[in-house]
Amino acid sequence: MSYDTRLADRIREFLFENQKLEIKEIKMFQGLTFMVDGKMCIGVRDSEIMCRIDPQIIDTVVEKTGCRPMIHGKRTMKGFLLVSEEGYKRKEDFEFWINLCLDFNKRAKSSKTTRYKPGGE
Repeated sequence: MSYDTRLADRIREFLFENQKLEIKEIKMFQGLTFMVDGKMCIGVRDSEIMCRIDPQIIDTVVEKTGCRPMIHGKRTMKGFLLVSEEGYKRKEDFEFWINLCLDFNKRAKSSKTTRYKPGGE
């Protein structure tokens, strides 16, 4: 399981400095996932940002530079995108993707099999 630790540090720093959220890190999807308020929100897979966003806007944002649907195994994951460095290298692009994930996280439902609950271990 490899992922860009510098990218993970950038995301971690943004989440902790700009948000008052319950955050936990879990290794999954061949990378590192940030759980926000008990829900999968954003992650790092290789050198890409894994974004969980509103499935209703995927067709709009997938056209952005460096963005593609997330495929896990042979399945396209509904509501998930991967963004390459080309799509997040500028500060405003990086913040756009994180804020898009955080916005959806407020409305997203927790998995029925959630192993993590805010405030718990």
